[in-house]
Amino acid sequence: MNYLIGVDIGTQGTKAVLIDTEGKVIAHSYEGYEVETPKPSWAQQWPQIWEEAVYHTIKEVVDNSNVESAQVKGVAISSLYGGSGIPVDENIDPLAPCLIWMDRRAEEEVTWVKNNIDLDRLFEITGNHVNSYFGFTKILWIKNNLPDIWDKINYFIPPAPYIVYKLTGEIAIDYSSAGNVGGVFNLNEKKWSPEMAENLGIPLDMFPKKLVESTEIVGGITKEISQKTGLKEETPVICGGVDAPVATLGAGALEEGNHVAMLGTSMCWGFLTKEPNLSPELVSMPHVYNSEEVIYTFGGAATAGVILRWFRDVIGTDELASEEKLDINAYTLLDMQAKDVAAGSEGLLVLPYFMGERSPIWDSSARGLIMGLSLTHTKAHLYKAFMEGVAYSLRHNMEMVANTSANLDEEIIIVGGGSKSLIWPQIYADVTGHPVKIIKDDVEAPLGDAVLAGIATNTIESPDVVLEWLEFEDTIQPNESNHQVYNTIYQEYKKVYENVKTNMQSLSYVNS
Repeated sequence: MNYLIGVDIGTQGTKAVLIDTEGKVIAHSYEGYEVETPKPSWAQQWPQIWEEAVYHTIKEVVDNSNVESAQVKGVAISSLYGGSGIPVDENIDPLAPCLIWMDRRAEEEVTWVKNNIDLDRLFEITGNHVNSYFGFTKILWIKNNLPDIWDKINYFIPPAPYIVYKLTGEIAIDYSSAGNVGGVFNLNEKKWSPEMAENLGIPLDMFPKKLVESTEIVGGITKEISQKTGLKEETPVICGGVDAPVATLGAGALEEGNHVAMLGTSMCWGFLTKEPNLSPELVSMPHVYNSEEVIYTFGGAATAGVILRWFRDVIGTDELASEEKLDINAYTLLDMQAKDVAAGSEGLLVLPYFMGERSPIWDSSARGLIMGLSLTHTKAHLYKAFMEGVAYSLRHNMEMVANTSANLDEEIIIVGGGSKSLIWPQIYADVTGHPVKIIKDDVEAPLGDAVLAGIATNTIESPDVVLEWLEFEDTIQPNESNHQVYNTIYQEYKKVYENVKTNMQSLSYVNS
C-alpha cells in the first residue's frame, strides 16, 4: 500500500494527516501556537514556529502510523495566507516576522495606492483591489518603515513555499500563493506583472522566480530533514498553496458553482470558476488544481472561530475551567447553553469585526460591536449572537455573487472547526436560507494537500477520488421560521455598520 501526507500550516496551529490511497486517514497530528499582536491591528508570526510544527506533526504521523517511510510517496504543504510573506536575506534567513493576513498596519500604504495607482488597471491585471489585507500593501509598509531590513531583503516568500524550501532546499512559489499577494501578480497571464511592480515600486526580483502548479513536485526531502521528520530522503514535496482553495478541493468542490465555507480562525467562503466572475469586493487567485484555467474566488471574514475563542477565554472562563472535570469541551458546554436561545438572541446583534474586516466592506477600522444588550440577556444569548454575527458575514459575502455571472449550487459545504459545533451549522443554514452539508470526520485542508501530493506523484489519478472518499452528515435544511427572523435582523446588521463606521474609524485610532 502507498501513503500520502498532507500538512496545513494554520494561523493558530499546524495539522498533518497520513492517508492511504483509498482515502483512509491512518494518522493525524496537531501542534498549536500563538499569533504575535504587539500593537492594535498588528498580527505577525516568525516562521520558526511553523517550521518546528511541520517537522513535529510529520514525524508524529509517520511514527504513529507504523508505515515504512519508503511507502510515503509524497507530502504537500499548504498554509494560511501569509500576507507579506517572510522577508529573507541572501541566505534565506528571516529578517523580520511575516505580516500575516490578519495584520492591518498598512493603512497609509493603502491610501497611497488609491491616490497614485489606476485602480481600474490594478483590478484588470490582478483581479483584485487594494486593502491592507493584501500582501503588496504590507510589503510597501516594510519598505517605508523598515529601511535597514528592506535593503537586505532577497525574497519575500509566503509560508507554504518557505516551508517547502526548508524541506527541500528549492525555492518556488505556487500560483495560488503568488496570486494572493495581489498587486504585482497578473491573474490572466499567471505571472508576475512588471507594469504593476514598477508602478508600486516593488522590485520583481524580490519574489521567487519559479512558479509551479500545486500538482508539481518542487523537490525532495533533504538528508537533514529526513532525520527530523522520519521521511525517506528524496521523498517528493509539493507546494499545495493557500489553505482555503486546498480545503475547498478536500471538501469535494470540483465543478463550476461548487462553493465551500471554511470556518477556522477566519471564515473563507469561495467558489470555483472558469469564467471572468470577478468582483472587486471579493478576492481571486488561481485555483490549486488546474491553475491555468480555474480561478478560486472568495469572500472572507477576518474573524470567525477566533471570536468564539476570545469569548471562551474572556467570558466563558467557567466553561473553560470545567472542561477537564466534566470531560466536555468548553465550546460544547457553551453550545449546550445557547441551543435553546431563540433565533435573533432576543434582540442582540453582533458585528464580528474584531480585527477590521475583509470582504465585502474592506474596512480595516471596523471593530466588533455588541448591540441591544439588556439586563435580561445571559451568557447564552451572547454566545449565540456571536455565532449569528459570523453567519451574517457569510451571507453578506454571498450577496456579492450577484455582481458576477456565477451560478452557485443551492447547498453550501461547511468545513473546519466551526462545522463541529452542535448549533452553528444550523445557524448558517437559517441565516443564509441555503441547505448546509457537513463532512463526517472532516480533516479540512490536509486532505486536499494529500490529494495534490497523490496527483503530483501519480499515486492518485485525479481529484475525483475525493468524491468517493467523503461521507456527509444528513443535509441541514433551513428552518423557514428562523430564516424569516434572520432576514429582518440581517438588514439591520448592514444598517448598523453603515451608521457607526465613522465612530469605529475614530475609535480605532485612539490606541493605534
